[in-house]
Amino acid sequence: MTGFRTIPMTALHWLRDGKRVAIATVVETWGSAPSPAGSQMVVAECGAIEGSVSGGCVEGAVVAEALEVISTRVPRLLTYGVADVDAFNAGLACGGTIRILVEPVAVGAHEEAAMPVTMLEQIIRKQAARVPIAYQVDLNTWARHILAPDENPKPVNAPRTDVDGDLFTLQFIPPPRVIIVGAVHIAQVLAPMATATGFEPVVTDPRSSFATPARFPGLRVVCEDTDEALAQIGVDAQTAIITLGHDPKIDDPAILEGLAKGAFYIGCLGSRRTHAARLDRLHAMGLPQEALARLHGPVGLDIGAKGPAEIAVSILSQLVAARRGRL
Repeated sequence: MTGFRTIPMTALHWLRDGKRVAIATVVETWGSAPSPAGSQMVVAECGAIEGSVSGGCVEGAVVAEALEVISTRVPRLLTYGVADVDAFNAGLACGGTIRILVEPVAVGAHEEAAMPVTMLEQIIRKQAARVPIAYQVDLNTWARHILAPDENPKPVNAPRTDVDGDLFTLQFIPPPRVIIVGAVHIAQVLAPMATATGFEPVVTDPRSSFATPARFPGLRVVCEDTDEALAQIGVDAQTAIITLGHDPKIDDPAILEGLAKGAFYIGCLGSRRTHAARLDRLHAMGLPQEALARLHGPVGLDIGAKGPAEIAVSILSQLVAARRGRL
């Protein structure tokens, strides 16, 4: 998970730095509330924040409530709507209503109402292992538990982020992973952009002069042949693959693995002529036309991009469209 920090990870990091924290989570929304249920923000006692629960509309009000929660060590369930003076002052979008749960994270004994730090650590371990889990909290008693597939006979993907009576369920689904094959200049721009938009990027390249931590600070970099790198990283239906290597020996194994494992997006850098040659080469290997039709090449939306940054924007835009089912 190097380079990809979730709200629980940030909360634990701040706790280990000696800061007391509270986590705010959108429980329910109605109307034009700007952030969906499950959106989170962590607030430290020093006033530092990370994440968002309303796109900026009620953040100031929630931070003030969170500081009170950190002090009292008792959770609060907040409701903001257009009819509320506080919400109007905070700038909530017209017609929108939002409920937000604010929970302190326990730092010691006798904090029965707070989220135990051990539970926060468990959530983070499951996230690191890319295991989907559901966190549940009773909004009346503050009792909490975690549903995980290795601990419960029922599949964990049945509950969704929702409220059923007094029980709030928050799904933690592994973020979509983006394997960037070819540690070139475009990758240096694309990888941090992918992180900022909710993807978990991993960069791989067998060329040791390209695949270096110094060129990709804070990101996971695997300097191995593509076959070995993908075996280490893992490819599944929550994985996107983007090939930037300009070399069939680097790119083709990733394309083949992505098609075999059902990657939700495969994009390939190159001109139309290069992509046509790529398709001919892969077809000669035995790949059927319906499989080759899944490849996006030349990669990215046609926005007239020039230079690494604009090309990265076009690629990321197409990737987001694929994630949202818009391709």
